Amino acid sequence: MVEVAIIGAGQTKYGNHEQGLKGMWAESALNAFESVDQNFDPRIIDEAFIGSTAFGGGQLGNTAALMTEHSGMDNIPVRRVENACASSGFAMRDAWLAIKSGQADIVVAGGIEKMNDLSPERKRFWLGVSGDTEWERLAGLTFPGTYALMARRHFHEYGSKHDDLVNISVKNHTHGFLNEYAHLRKQVDFDKAKSGFMVADPLTLYDCCPTSDGASTVILAADHIAKKFTDTPVWVKGSGAASDYLALHDRPSITELIATKKAAEVAYKSSSLTAKNIDLAEVHDCFTIAELLATEDLGFADKGDGGNFASQERGMRNNGDVTINSSGGLKSKGHPLGATGTGQVVEIFKQLRGDVEQGRQVDDAEVGLTHNVGGSGATCAVHIFGRSPND
Repeated sequence: MVEVAIIGAGQTKYGNHEQGLKGMWAESALNAFESVDQNFDPRIIDEAFIGSTAFGGGQLGNTAALMTEHSGMDNIPVRRVENACASSGFAMRDAWLAIKSGQADIVVAGGIEKMNDLSPERKRFWLGVSGDTEWERLAGLTFPGTYALMARRHFHEYGSKHDDLVNISVKNHTHGFLNEYAHLRKQVDFDKAKSGFMVADPLTLYDCCPTSDGASTVILAADHIAKKFTDTPVWVKGSGAASDYLALHDRPSITELIATKKAAEVAYKSSSLTAKNIDLAEVHDCFTIAELLATEDLGFADKGDGGNFASQERGMRNNGDVTINSSGGLKSKGHPLGATGTGQVVEIFKQLRGDVEQGRQVDDAEVGLTHNVGGSGATCAVHIFGRSPND
């Protein structure tokens, strides 16, 4: 089988953008092209997969074709991938599969979302479309409410507490403070994070990620041509994906995400690695409880020990076996829905090549993981990356 490498990756800053979809995508793609060590001509790209939920309905049809025409990728097969917040995580998997199968040599995976040109009421509507519309949304359950239910149940079953979630918020703001691409570049102390405005008990404002505009682009290449473009490719060592029931009430447990566990199992198996081999991970912390659950479901902490893991700051940069969300995560870096999955890959790519800003580097990082979840966990894509290819 063909081995797959990343030869370039770039993104826009996340936040409130004056640019629309076309401008953001062009900026992100150009950043990716310029990150390739050798001159890169986008006309050699074989195919592209672009994740987007089409937030707000501004460009529901032919989104991907509109993006590629503004980045020099003319006349190639291109399609939009929609899987809620995991859209570009699945675009990444599609791109990996296209090369792995031998059908393409150079493929782009990316994502984009424009979220902040809508009123608060319209934002809430579009954020809700990724849940079970009939049984959750029409009954008034919001995504903060969904994750609040998960948090309360975890507190009840395992004795975790809100202070554990506060530690996650503080950590991710600390990491994001130095990230020039982050939406919320501010450090937050424990007391402020704990006493934030209540959104959905027990989750406060500081337990919730922001709504962000942004785009991200990743360039993948087959092993036989990757070294033509760079001496330091980052290799995709494993990929896994899975799904689960959309509505919480249909799941056997709401304190674990079965899609995460199954996707991680496949990714670990395909890479011949385990959670103990991971040096840094970008996990889907749309809410702080989501990161706590991810540390358990990905195998970084035992089941029920996610709160203890967070309270001991074992996910801090250069302070523990695995660094969690060195970028600041969705909590600080931001969450432009369709761009999040490949945005996580951009962070891992830069970390493994030592290309991040001063003070942000994870020491001795050899293997990284991305974990991208759709909605409240109905879809999940997990990818594992390394500085060397699989044996």
